[in-house]
Amino acid sequence: MTGFSRAEGTHDSCAWGWEAKSVNGKGLDVRLRLPRGFDALEAAVRDHTAKAFKRGNISLNLDIIWTKPLARMQVNDEVLAQVLAAADQVQAARPDATPPSVDGILALRGVLEQIDDEPDADERADLERVLLAGLDQALEQLADGRDAEGQRLGGVLHDQLADIETLCEQAGELAVMLPDAIRKRLAEQVEALTQDISAVDPERLAQEAAVLMIKADVREELDRLAAHIAAARDLLGEGEPVGRRLDFLCQEFNREANTLCSKSTDTDLTRIGLALKATIEQFREQVQNIE
Repeated sequence: MTGFSRAEGTHDSCAWGWEAKSVNGKGLDVRLRLPRGFDALEAAVRDHTAKAFKRGNISLNLDIIWTKPLARMQVNDEVLAQVLAAADQVQAARPDATPPSVDGILALRGVLEQIDDEPDADERADLERVLLAGLDQALEQLADGRDAEGQRLGGVLHDQLADIETLCEQAGELAVMLPDAIRKRLAEQVEALTQDISAVDPERLAQEAAVLMIKADVREELDRLAAHIAAARDLLGEGEPVGRRLDFLCQEFNREANTLCSKSTDTDLTRIGLALKATIEQFREQVQNIE
């Protein structure tokens, strides 16, 4: 299911923001983009996401803007003393030499050095706790959006199940008339083939008709389709993630529809079977969008 959310906040030394995006997926695939130095959060982020969702391609992005500098410049007194001593030595040897300037001394390597002011362990732990709480907020908002979309999709899926049920009822009405149609067609074919041949044994003709009717009988497939429709409605009414189970049920829908079409000896029944397969495919496509 698709969705987007954002959660923002501040900490003692930074402002942070989580962005969460979701698109359809058969399983759960979590993709992260974390700032440098926060790789240790990955395991916890994946765990929180797995607890919130069972399905979908989830993209998570954490932005951090530091409000306090993480580095400062400091004079290295030892190196500076060495530089000044060397300058005095040169000045003594060459009195006419131009004395070194302050900016020239500071530009020398090692005189100025960068000191990283990383948060201590307690500050870092507190920041990570705040970031994970913000992640939960973003995931909750994303779940709310996906739930709203799921409610809309639920209506669509129920309508499609009603269409499947209507097609099954139409197929059932035709299936009732199939034995008489098969018997009549077989008699006409035998009559055309035996115009110049002695009459066919009526008992043998009845046996052949019975075999054809058994092969063309689709009532078993229609009964299973009715059971699948009832099972799908029950799943949609559970109010919990059922996407995977509906996926498997769609496979069973397709299997019965394919068998019905392969058994069909009637053009009208074949037409209904093809319409049934198309509607089942539309149902399957929508199922991919739910948790």
